[in-house]
Amino acid sequence: MRRHGRALAVALAAGLVALSGARPQAYLKLGYRVGDRSLSLEWTSFPVRYYVTDRDVPGVDADQFRDAVARAFDTWRQVPGAGASFEFVGFTSADPFEDDGMNVLGFENRPELERVLGATTYLVDTVTGDILESDIFFNSAFAWSVAPGGEAGKEDVQSIATHEIGHLLGLGHSALGETELRPDGSRRVIAAESVMFPIAYTAGSIESRTLKADDVAGVSDVYGAGGFRTETGSVSGRVTKNGRGVFGAHVVAFDLRRGTLVGNFSLDADGNFVIAGLEPGPHVLRVEPLDDGDLESYFDDPSRVDVDFGATFLDRLAVVPRGGSTPALTIAVRAK
Repeated sequence: MRRHGRALAVALAAGLVALSGARPQAYLKLGYRVGDRSLSLEWTSFPVRYYVTDRDVPGVDADQFRDAVARAFDTWRQVPGAGASFEFVGFTSADPFEDDGMNVLGFENRPELERVLGATTYLVDTVTGDILESDIFFNSAFAWSVAPGGEAGKEDVQSIATHEIGHLLGLGHSALGETELRPDGSRRVIAAESVMFPIAYTAGSIESRTLKADDVAGVSDVYGAGGFRTETGSVSGRVTKNGRGVFGAHVVAFDLRRGTLVGNFSLDADGNFVIAGLEPGPHVLRVEPLDDGDLESYFDDPSRVDVDFGATFLDRLAVVPRGGSTPALTIAVRAK
């Protein structure tokens, strides 16, 4: 879900959660709980076939909307480690969020959702976690644009579609972004190193049309196509405080050679974390509390998340091996 201005709770679909079970995940993925099991959501075959609603909104007709959405899909298709592909089937009069066996993207006028630009929902196989259907809605209560360079005061269809398609592929939100609080209580995005950051840039920006290293690593980890897992590596370890594991700490790997950031969280009670899809070589690891935004944008049970500690660096470089993982690393943080 991509929101405007303020980080609020994410609710992509009833019963969907950001996976945070006993086994640490390499990325914050969307999932479905069945009893005591957490199943990652993913497509088991490509191409994903989708429809576009045939309704115009002010400033964007149906053909323009279809073309902008196609460009957003193509952005994800070009990630070689994912192996994802998509096929436009045609226009439809059906609305998003109907359980009709079709993947539908389209506008709906939802003024009561005053800060929600778009959202993604799913129909899933609750035994396997396979995605059977996924719809994306765009809120026509906002002004929209498909202008090549963006249009001041209007939301960019391609940018918001790129974020929502990340959800369609099974990705949760990334915390690689920085915001500032405005006098009215909303937040403005200063910078983001992931399209999957939950808050949108100011209307008119086209920054989120382009995937960042974090997005590429995340979707590639979900699908692992080609030689992704043999050509990249990972870091793993624990975040501790007073000798005990920290749940929900934000762990970031900075690639010294390429200047890129890839992040994840400690996702179990022991504080274990994994960051996969890293280019081989030296990385700086930093742990920080998830205290800039709404915890429910990332976790289904925010009461478990510990934010009472200061930002901390690993006291040495983490050298990522090709096709493998670093030895288990421990980063000890202190209460504020």
